[in-house]
Amino acid sequence: MFYEPRLDDHGLPYNPFKSICVPRPIGWITTVDTEGRINLAPYSQFQNIGYDPPFVMFSASGGDQHSPRNARHTGEFVCNMATYDLREAVNITAQAVPAEESEPELAGLEMLPSRLVKPPRVARSPVHMECRYHSSVMLPTRTPGVSVEVVIGEVVGVHIRDDVLTPEGRLDVTRIRPLARMGYLDYTAVDTVFTMPPLGGARRRLSRGLEGRPLRSATLPDEAAG
Repeated sequence: MFYEPRLDDHGLPYNPFKSICVPRPIGWITTVDTEGRINLAPYSQFQNIGYDPPFVMFSASGGDQHSPRNARHTGEFVCNMATYDLREAVNITAQAVPAEESEPELAGLEMLPSRLVKPPRVARSPVHMECRYHSSVMLPTRTPGVSVEVVIGEVVGVHIRDDVLTPEGRLDVTRIRPLARMGYLDYTAVDTVFTMPPLGGARRRLSRGLEGRPLRSATLPDEAAG
């Protein structure tokens, strides 16, 4: 089949687009508004977009939502890792509620203070990223007066619970079971992991990049020797 998104002429009962870009990690975003009220909401349009320094993004559409507005106004937010064990709480915090209502309280979640930013962290989440707001990119939609806001933040602090690290010093992803969004109302969790080594002449450089170590040296020793 072929269809043009602008025409929405796929002929299917459900739009397939969000089931094509899958699985999508969920950024469980904590913010605090200018009055000090805590907001917690999941965003499946979430991803890292750099690692030296690390940046992350989440995007929201459908009006002036609390999370992007709070991030803009206060300059801070926290990304909590959503996991399979926390799936019910994640779903509860996805509700649209007034600013004066606390999503953590609705979901029965204990919150912990952050070190470098004001928004707190979800205590049961195994990984948190404290972020400082960098910028927003506004994308148009076909609905008059509605935009998609892409919020970009620099990760300035990372919390990792000790029990989710392997003896080799890696995140034990299959133990954490990160939650991810599929299309429709479907979700998945990471249960299996496999490894493939990088190929080609720049294996060491590529490997360092994939692992997330900074590429600050213009020439690596094996490349200089060649």
